[in-house]
Amino acid sequence: MDVRISRLANGLTVVTDHMAHLETAALGVWVRVGSRNETESQHGLTHLLEHMAFKGTHRRSARAIAEEIEAVGGELNASTSVENTAYYVRVLADDVPLAVDLLADILGNSLLDPVELKREQHVILQEIGGVQDSPEDCAFDQMQETAWSGQPLGRTILGTPQTVSSFTSEGIREYLDTHYRAGNMVLAAAGKVDHDAIVKLAETCFADFPAGPGGGFEPAIYAGGESRQTRDLMEAQLLLGFEGKPYKHPDYYTIQILAGVLGGGMSSRLFQEVREARGLCYAVYAFHWSFTDTGLFGIHAAAGEEDLDELMPVLLGELARIGEHVSETEVERARAQIRASLMMSMESPVARAGQIARQIMVYGHCLEPAQILERINAVSAEDVRRVAAQTFSGSAPTISAVGPVSRLMDAASIAQRLGAARSGAAQTGAENGQSGRFAGIGTGKPL
Repeated sequence: MDVRISRLANGLTVVTDHMAHLETAALGVWVRVGSRNETESQHGLTHLLEHMAFKGTHRRSARAIAEEIEAVGGELNASTSVENTAYYVRVLADDVPLAVDLLADILGNSLLDPVELKREQHVILQEIGGVQDSPEDCAFDQMQETAWSGQPLGRTILGTPQTVSSFTSEGIREYLDTHYRAGNMVLAAAGKVDHDAIVKLAETCFADFPAGPGGGFEPAIYAGGESRQTRDLMEAQLLLGFEGKPYKHPDYYTIQILAGVLGGGMSSRLFQEVREARGLCYAVYAFHWSFTDTGLFGIHAAAGEEDLDELMPVLLGELARIGEHVSETEVERARAQIRASLMMSMESPVARAGQIARQIMVYGHCLEPAQILERINAVSAEDVRRVAAQTFSGSAPTISAVGPVSRLMDAASIAQRLGAARSGAAQTGAENGQSGRFAGIGTGKPL
């Protein structure tokens, strides 16, 4: 790893990772602005602005932007998330100057033409409609809205038809001027790149970006709760969530490993019990999302209505069991998955550019792979058990369900069962003649 960092006079951070064996480069601009920076009336504006960046500048038409990058065989794309927006390019090494110039142009000289705006608003309305056509996407959006109800973090990235339709070129320009400031941006590049050359390009191309940080966002307060959407579907999309850990939390890597042990692959507890042993659904997995000041630990499963009575008790049984015991073998297997994923990503310039940009935004510096591996290897089975017990008992659950969900138990009953399982698992298991694996709640019976 050959990472170098420079900060320009206006505050723009330039970070590069030279990968000498490559002939290509991946580079982009990451901006510390996402959907949670929006006010209620701005809901969806960050994402719309990302779209509008490609719709023409004072120097290039929308068609010219596409033609110039494709004329050199490059790829140009962008993405909006909860806390940042990224604009990135993949090109041959000789075309890095064009890529830097193009990125600066679309971010600093966008026309925000009203005609193009109308057209793009229509495109996003179709995008919103597409999400509504996907029960799984609806369930995930619904979970976030429920976990942080009434807060910016709980709002969807796309916005609503009402808010998206209300945006004007003037409002977008004001939002752009507030957040797209040099101190709020990171130019990251990986592959066959020369750090000094990119710094010189940035000093020229990004010189006119105003100094200073962008606007902030309000702290999030996890609430939990439940949201159900009954639909006439073949299967129900089910999400069960709990408050997780922010990026800088001491247990960040522990909870990532917890997600792996519980539902990170075919050898995980959930897959083996829910899919292999009981055949209750095709796929089931656990995940953890981190943000600056909070996080969300979740489990996703999809099952037919007739299986919901058994599915939820089995899921809860696994949550109770993992809070009681975790083996070193399970932890090492999850560690190996994370290590492999990390090392594989190091071989991709696209992944590396994103990694170093996000590390700069979160930590203010880049982490050496050895540092990350050391933190991962330091996690013990007892750490995972402790964090599991804290996570599944320390916050109200969030339930999101879409489909035939009338037989699904409510959030209050789930919380009660989780508490009861911790205090009475052994006794209940003895009374039911069961082993401790599903004691108390993993009986497969309606609750």
